[in-house]
Amino acid sequence: MTEVDLQLVTGEDELERFVRWVVTTDLLDPSRYLSGGELVLTGMQWRRDPSDSDTFVNTLARAKVAGLAAGDALYGEPPEDLVEACRRHRIPLFRVPEHIAFATVTEQINRNLSTGRASDLAAILDRHRQLVSGGGLDSVLDLLHRNLGTPCWVVSSTGRVVAGPADAPPDEVRAAALSAPRLPHVIVLGGTRFSLFAVDPDSTSRVADWFLVFQSDHKDWPEERRALTGELAAIVALERARLDDRQSAEGRLAQELIELIVSDAKPAEIISRLELTGLALSDRYLAVAATADNGAVRPGELRAILREILSGRTPAAGVVDGEAIALVPVGDEDALDDHIHRAIEALEPGLQGSRLSVGISGAVDGEGLRGAVEEARYARRMAAERQQPTSIVRHDELATHMLLLASVPDEVRRMFRMRLLDPLTTYDRDNRADLVHTLETFLQVSGSWSKCAELLHVHVNTLRYRVQRIEELTDRDLSRLEDRVDFFLALALR
Repeated sequence: MTEVDLQLVTGEDELERFVRWVVTTDLLDPSRYLSGGELVLTGMQWRRDPSDSDTFVNTLARAKVAGLAAGDALYGEPPEDLVEACRRHRIPLFRVPEHIAFATVTEQINRNLSTGRASDLAAILDRHRQLVSGGGLDSVLDLLHRNLGTPCWVVSSTGRVVAGPADAPPDEVRAAALSAPRLPHVIVLGGTRFSLFAVDPDSTSRVADWFLVFQSDHKDWPEERRALTGELAAIVALERARLDDRQSAEGRLAQELIELIVSDAKPAEIISRLELTGLALSDRYLAVAATADNGAVRPGELRAILREILSGRTPAAGVVDGEAIALVPVGDEDALDDHIHRAIEALEPGLQGSRLSVGISGAVDGEGLRGAVEEARYARRMAAERQQPTSIVRHDELATHMLLLASVPDEVRRMFRMRLLDPLTTYDRDNRADLVHTLETFLQVSGSWSKCAELLHVHVNTLRYRVQRIEELTDRDLSRLEDRVDFFLALALR
């Protein structure tokens, strides 16, 4: 910045960044006006107290700006809190002496960049035209390969090659992209260097993201080529959003199908919606349910992961109460549950502290979808109890009563549950009571009055009154084993 006498305050190690243009702002959060590579000029009108510096600089860092230049007019020199924030977020900070106008800085830098910017813009427009004209990502990557001499692929977190040359990169690349402490990352395989970049690291968890794979070492690239990776990532992110079926008619129908299955909808409604999604009643299906703890992997991302794992099989997927659920057609000899198990375990390095719990049902026909979904959700809850980074429970690990219930027709299961539990849920709703929870706890302790009263934090006499009310409302006797079994099964069908 010697041409305009800007004085470097901090960030000596970050000076190789490529400046694409200049932006002047005094907003505390200018992110809507930033797209990466800017030199930001500011008069610091946004600063009301020292804590504002970290807020402002953090915004710049997330937007991937090239640097920050602060004018001297307001404070005489950059305040120490601003210097520390830039140092912490690795943003080069320059001081603009009071006698230098921001317009002068902008004019000089733009003059220096104008030639390079014109060629860059032409290339960007050409790549976008290629994408919009129907060539897709393959044409964009081919253009890069021909112009830069570097093969490039787009790879999903499951290792699927989304786009790129026919000779796909080694399988170890996917594992490296998931497990690398930071991206970009360079891996050497058989003497060949591969550079790995995340497509959307700020908005998408690592385990659900796509990756750019270049057959070269990005550390050897000129700054202009490094800037291209950000542009390419933006194009890939747009293409992935375009392919996301959640906003399509098929995706909405799939979501509605899953919601109907989980709710008390009648079997005829479920079958009708199944046919609308393009799935056949005569086919056989597996249900898969998945959740992730601590919020690092969002439910919508889990849905995308399930669709990615099941790609090529036209699954119907949706999200209900934070749980991703998918139905996928299977053949008689299909070892799909093994495929799902291996794929989920392979994702573990990308979880980065999260835990992924997955349940897989047995195969059912179209009339048994509710049973399969309940079986998968029950298996998923069992998986969550294991406290492992990735835990998968299949249908053959479930208790025998769950397998029995899954084979019962939906309408029979629904009527059985309603007959036993509806009087209790109605009473609880009308009287703000707790009979259903009392019943569940009573059965969990095998009818022990003292243990149940202790768990419910009530007197034994209060518990006896509640049990008497349950028996009166349902015309059942909780001292009888067969009635206890009926209640236990009805609760399992919720």
